Amino acid sequence: MRRGEVARAAGQSAPRALSDVIGRLPYRLALAGGWIDQPFVSSLDPKPPGSMVVVSLRPTVRFMDRSGMATGTRATARAIWGDCLPDRNPDALVRELYAAENRPLIEPSGSQDMIGLVVPGISRLDYDARVGGGLFPCQIESTSDPETVAWLERVLHLVPVGPRPAGYRPLGRKHLEAGWVRSLGQSGRDCFDAIVRRDLEALGASMNACVRAWAALLPDTLEHPTIAIDLKGLLASYQASYSGAMPSGCGGGYLVVASEAVVPGSFHVTVRTDRTGVTES
Repeated sequence: MRRGEVARAAGQSAPRALSDVIGRLPYRLALAGGWIDQPFVSSLDPKPPGSMVVVSLRPTVRFMDRSGMATGTRATARAIWGDCLPDRNPDALVRELYAAENRPLIEPSGSQDMIGLVVPGISRLDYDARVGGGLFPCQIESTSDPETVAWLERVLHLVPVGPRPAGYRPLGRKHLEAGWVRSLGQSGRDCFDAIVRRDLEALGASMNACVRAWAALLPDTLEHPTIAIDLKGLLASYQASYSGAMPSGCGGGYLVVASEAVVPGSFHVTVRTDRTGVTES
């Protein structure tokens, strides 16, 4: 007997498919360059555009809330569209979702959250504050090349750390220096180039460079009175042991580790490469 038949024979409800529990909408993983999508950062870039990388993910696991995986944006998408991305122009979807999420917010989410959910594959987002105020990328370059996707899925490892704590805010301290903004935007471009070349050491170096820029520009992203763990120490340990590491989001979430070797306690992600939603297994 199949598992569902066994459950029914025993008087139990048949087990639900994972997609019925966590939904079919994508998640989003942000890699190097995060925060360059915010105009208060990109406006200080002396050599725009600055870049960041986002990866659209199939929902193969329920990612923790408040962990830098765009779960809040995903919830907004579900509220306005249901459990499937509409088959419409991606740019229009991004702008609709951006407006819906940010309408009630004093500190708006950056558009990379929406783009990572809507645009499939691995994307480099280029931000220039001189173009439309920097709210949306001036250019997007994406790849869903099967070999590149398979390589990234193999070398990225996510280690659960914990969601950012209640009361945490990443923008309490701002040391916005043009040189560090340029380094941040360059880390995103270097990250995408490394992925396309399938260069593990360059990928890790771009992630580490992004973390250094965060620490200089927005120190509370890594160190804050509400963060109970030594996030900076944890990062330093993984960066010393593997090619590179960075947090999935400010204040916690997951450590994203670049490595060909096994990373104990980690799991892999699955990149979404279809246009309109998630293809069921």
